[in-house]
Amino acid sequence: MPKTTGGGAVVAALEAEDVRHVFGLIGSAGMEIFDALYRHPSIRFVGVRDERTGTHMADGYARASGGAGVFLAGQNGPGATNTVTGLAQAYAAYSPVVVLAGSLSSAHVHRDAFQEVDQQALFRPITKGCWTITQAARIPEAVREAFRTAMAPRCGPVALNLPRDLLAETREFPEPEPRAASRVSSPPGGNPDAIRAAVAVLAAAKRPLILAGGGVKNGRSHDAVLRLAELLHAPVATSPGHGDAVPCTHPLYAGQVGPRGNAVASGLAREADVILALGTRLGFNTTFYSYDHLNRDARIIQVEIEPTALARFFPVEIGIHGDAEVVARQLADALAGHAACAELAWEQGFHAQRKALLSERDEAGSRGGIPMQPASLFRALRAAAPSNAMFTMDAGTLCLQATDQLQYVEPPALFTPLDFGLVGFSYACGLGAKVACPDRPVISLMGDGGFGMTMSEIGTAVSNGINTVCVVMNNGCWGAEKAYQRDFFGGRYIGADVPNPRYDKVAELFGAAGFRVEKPGEAEDAIRAALACGRPAIVDVMIDPDALYSFRRDSFQHRASPEQKEK
Repeated sequence: MPKTTGGGAVVAALEAEDVRHVFGLIGSAGMEIFDALYRHPSIRFVGVRDERTGTHMADGYARASGGAGVFLAGQNGPGATNTVTGLAQAYAAYSPVVVLAGSLSSAHVHRDAFQEVDQQALFRPITKGCWTITQAARIPEAVREAFRTAMAPRCGPVALNLPRDLLAETREFPEPEPRAASRVSSPPGGNPDAIRAAVAVLAAAKRPLILAGGGVKNGRSHDAVLRLAELLHAPVATSPGHGDAVPCTHPLYAGQVGPRGNAVASGLAREADVILALGTRLGFNTTFYSYDHLNRDARIIQVEIEPTALARFFPVEIGIHGDAEVVARQLADALAGHAACAELAWEQGFHAQRKALLSERDEAGSRGGIPMQPASLFRALRAAAPSNAMFTMDAGTLCLQATDQLQYVEPPALFTPLDFGLVGFSYACGLGAKVACPDRPVISLMGDGGFGMTMSEIGTAVSNGINTVCVVMNNGCWGAEKAYQRDFFGGRYIGADVPNPRYDKVAELFGAAGFRVEKPGEAEDAIRAALACGRPAIVDVMIDPDALYSFRRDSFQHRASPEQKEK
């Protein structure tokens, strides 16, 4: 390579990793990187309004594309600290986000310098790897290692601290090596003895259930899983936040299990005699670490890419260290000659219950009435959203009610905060997902509180032509917390109510399209118009402020009445 700055070497390394989009916020510590991006012909820079939301965009991009998402925090100190929430979110979701953070000049470290903070210590607990570069010559090596680490199973975020003096240094750098991700080893299959043992258990199952998690979704493994499900006559439930692990249109699709799922899927998990847990830790959101939504007597076969996740929370009969798709194919191949033992009533009963559940949802959504109920909005979304739509969601009571209500036809189609439970995630995540998949419609659901945190990114959407639709479920309150104050603290409300502007008008001030929904009959038309308008769009939907639900009832059992404890 000819002589270039350290910043130029960073961009050359990004090109070698086949990076096509970089999200970032400019700052003086990273100016050489931005200057190199300015001249680059094939890497698109998407400038954002806040480092936190920019990191969420990189997260959404990574999950939607299946590759790494890149965020560039140009300023040391506050620019780096603002990425912490986004990195912690990506860490909880096993999302391969690479954060490049401008850092203090090497000569100023430990001198109480301007905007000095120990970024290495800050990032270490919330990343798979974190390095501070000490020699400009090693910049290409460090960027390559960051991508390799982020993409190696299980995926996760990585942070690189890049001191500004090293970015400014001009020197010759070696030619970047080929893409690091291509050198990540092939995913492992299951041990043959474990596969044989699992086949014996599955072949004898009377009431089998496949519980598909993030390992299925992130690996785009639905075809292999559905082939196995059809051989076993086993319904496929999913862990919460991964309702798109398999297409919802398949006859064996049961939806999400557990406290945040639906009654049919949870009932299957309580009654199954064999549970094949594919690519799931059986963690908190799925089980609340209890047998309330899991048959204590079921024979559990757990498949996980991370060996420490096997039998971590529940004892299992067979633990298989391996990739969900590879193991599903191994099991299906071995079972191809077996006659399924599943009881006919098991599958037929599931189909009847699932049909009744969907009918009940549509009936509830058609009741109308003002103030508008969440069920009416969910029905409108099911009717208006194209089959290839991607949905992003926040945490919070309304989004948690929505998660199992929508239709996820083409995986991946659902992106949520998962175990981090973050409010303020959805809109920015949706912008990143849209950049990754520009031909797919993206609909982001948020509460009014979370949208108020992050609505400045409407400016990013408008200036970059990122045409997503954000549906703001506006109930004028922090709904989850208000539900807890109502149910467990005698209605003593403090800090629960949120006065809001008209978000449709805010959208118009930014140059986006704004829509207002006050009655159930207006919702479907507004969503269709937002999808068709050819601009970033905000749909401000007035929702009944009393339509709240306490999801974390387990946390307040010490305050529950005898009647509540029985529920």
